[in-house]
Amino acid sequence: MNSVIVSPEGFIQQLKDSLIPELTAKIYKELNIKQPTEYLTRDEVCKMLKIDKTTLWRWTKEKKIPSYGIGNRVYFIREEVDQVLLKNKIN
Repeated sequence: MNSVIVSPEGFIQQLKDSLIPELTAKIYKELNIKQPTEYLTRDEVCKMLKIDKTTLWRWTKEKKIPSYGIGNRVYFIREEVDQVLLKNKIN
């Protein structure tokens, strides 16, 4: 049987790394705290999906990806883009 020696500081750090994200998620869920909406630009969506702007333009015109605009600015909500990808899952 192998023994692993961990310093007290290392042990505390391991506890933090494993417990804090889990507890934070549970607190958000329990308190029903809504994460702030993340808005993406056309460039960010194109980079994220690895597509050209013309493809993104066509997909928005075909109502495949919802978009929002103010003036000449066009925005996408990250969660909705993720949902479109999940909805079109292959297999």
